Amino acid sequence: MSLLPSIASILPILLSSGLLGAWLSWFLASFFILFIGMGLSFHASAIPTSGGLYYYTNYYSPESIRVPLSFLIGCANTLGLAAGTCAINYGFAVEVLSAIFIQRDGDFEITDGALYGLFAACVVTNIIIASVATKQAARLQAFAVYLNIFLIVIFLIAVPIGYSKNYEFNSRELIFSDLQNFREWPIGWSVCISLQGAAWVIGAFDSVIHCSEECNNPQRAMAWGILGSIGACGVLGVAIVTVCVACIVDGDIQRVLESSTGSAMAQIIYDSLGKHWAVAFMAMIAVGQYFMSTSIVIAVSRQSWSFARDDGLPIIYNWVKYVDPRVKVPVRATIFVGGLCLALGLLVFIGPAGANALFSLGICSNNLAWMMPSLLILLPYGRKKFVPGPFWFGKPLSYTAMTIACLWGVFIMGLSLFPDNIAVDKETMNYTVVINVGMWILSLAYYFIYGHKIYSGPKSNLEDEGDYAESSDVAMIEEIATEKKV
Repeated sequence: MSLLPSIASILPILLSSGLLGAWLSWFLASFFILFIGMGLSFHASAIPTSGGLYYYTNYYSPESIRVPLSFLIGCANTLGLAAGTCAINYGFAVEVLSAIFIQRDGDFEITDGALYGLFAACVVTNIIIASVATKQAARLQAFAVYLNIFLIVIFLIAVPIGYSKNYEFNSRELIFSDLQNFREWPIGWSVCISLQGAAWVIGAFDSVIHCSEECNNPQRAMAWGILGSIGACGVLGVAIVTVCVACIVDGDIQRVLESSTGSAMAQIIYDSLGKHWAVAFMAMIAVGQYFMSTSIVIAVSRQSWSFARDDGLPIIYNWVKYVDPRVKVPVRATIFVGGLCLALGLLVFIGPAGANALFSLGICSNNLAWMMPSLLILLPYGRKKFVPGPFWFGKPLSYTAMTIACLWGVFIMGLSLFPDNIAVDKETMNYTVVINVGMWILSLAYYFIYGHKIYSGPKSNLEDEGDYAESSDVAMIEEIATEKKV
């Protein structure tokens, strides 16, 4: 999740509802996201598979809708993770160009072309790194974790100390009463829109599930990975946002939002630590952002590969699902993901509205995929088929958690479709509506026109398939579940 670089990317979303709005929206969103993580942990513990969300949807759905619904969720999850990758790489480009702007004392123009060029370079190198062997990728991610912890510690120590030498911190009374509104919506709804900041940062935790076939003891490890990351990001995020709102000079949010550096975080660090530290900090943040993008490319490539393995990925599934036995890494799936990201990244040429769509795209499609298995288990048909794994809180608490997760999912999905302002034109349009809903409609249209001929749901990759109807994982899991109940 690369916490500090991610918050640097979405800080304007938080601050657009004031100091209190930024702090409150982070706190509330991280609280409700924890329930989404609980639901996913229950599913992952029960059935660990790289297919994850579309697999669970297929298994817990009634027979009449299980195949088309799982196909939709597979497409939505792939799109959501790819959009998340785009948003991360866009944030990387902004951070690098902000560092250059500060270093050259403003004698540098940040253009859409420069943003996309850096974005594309990040995507291409992500593909190369994500195509190396699993062990090397794991070592790289371990380094990324240590780097991000280092960044958080340095930020929480250095920025307040530097700021205190030149300015007085914004008072607690100001922070917890300031509800400025930089949107046209009423202030209450503006705070709700700011919830999207944390909803984007604390995301992609389903990456753990998509890598489940490459880890040890997945039924327990995945739950700790999902909830541990959400919990850590929630708590540390509160600390980072608190430092940000306390260190805005005179509480002047508009000055930070309109910073000529192109980054609200860069302006806060510049005010606190000066030019050279700001350049160094933004460079380190960009490195942390880069490693995060590599991590999510690994996750979405495994999701895409798994979906293609089940003949679900439209049109090019046969090409994507191939894995060279010499490297044992889905290189073609990684290339496919990179191509999809390069295409989605063209939204930056629309301007700020297009760039914002990269963030809300990930929120909308991923939340649809995250909440669907929990929703199905709450319904009579799915509840009968659900057999808990080692990670389980008991029926009352677990079903309550999944209910809250579904309500939050519906709410944040609807929220992500709203534009920032009431008056909508091509500059302020939220293109998430067009792309997300359009892709969902096209996915279902493809399935009913042609996809149903080749996609029949998750397949078994076991050698002895004869005992299971249609060689499906669903039949196999049903038999295992029956044995557990007996």
